[in-house]
Amino acid sequence: MFNNIPPITRNIIIINIIVFIGTYFLGNQVIGYLAGFYPFSPFFHSWQIITHMFMHGSIMHILFNMLTLYSFGPILEQALGEKKYLILYFLSGLGAFFLFNLWNFVEAQQLTNELQQLGFNVNAYLSGASVGFSGDAASVLKQKELLESFKGIVATPMVGASGAIFGVVAAFATLYPDSKIMMMFIPIPIKVKYLMPIVIVVSIYLGVSGNGGGIAHLAHVGGALVGWILARIWRKHLYRFN
Repeated sequence: MFNNIPPITRNIIIINIIVFIGTYFLGNQVIGYLAGFYPFSPFFHSWQIITHMFMHGSIMHILFNMLTLYSFGPILEQALGEKKYLILYFLSGLGAFFLFNLWNFVEAQQLTNELQQLGFNVNAYLSGASVGFSGDAASVLKQKELLESFKGIVATPMVGASGAIFGVVAAFATLYPDSKIMMMFIPIPIKVKYLMPIVIVVSIYLGVSGNGGGIAHLAHVGGALVGWILARIWRKHLYRFN
């Protein structure tokens, strides 16, 4: 089976599987070291902008991602060539990380301002110092609520290849807009040029509204945006699409 998959897609799938199995046996310490933390978090390391793309939180997570890559990746790899396809994949993953954490930055700054107005020293807290709450009972309760939200941004890592894969799918939709695909909950084939915008709009809503259910929807949007831009640039030079 693997021999029939183009080399870049095949190797990406193999690496993801190896990392997932290794993480399962080595535990949370590896996740904390390789997952993608918020860049201003004390848990962040520079290599995480790449390594987070190979981390997955569950068997269903990696299974869905790798099946999607298997479905769309070989076509893009053959059409673009190995070099462009590799650039597409990793730049989409980086775009996912950037957009997701840009929104995190906006939310973190808002929470920081509110906490500091209530007398809580966020900088001291991030440095590891012991910081207490001050003010009346209502103020303390509000600080605790805001701090929990802040900790959710700082201490919750981003994992998965979804952002990179959304870039691959968006590039496919750009180069083959009239291709029809089937979705799990949609029993009829639908052209990808109609389906992709719907998915992006829903992802933006879920990401901004905070109703994402623990899924980094804005990362998907960031990856798709990069994939769309690159495909728009490259398709002018790919004679097979003329």
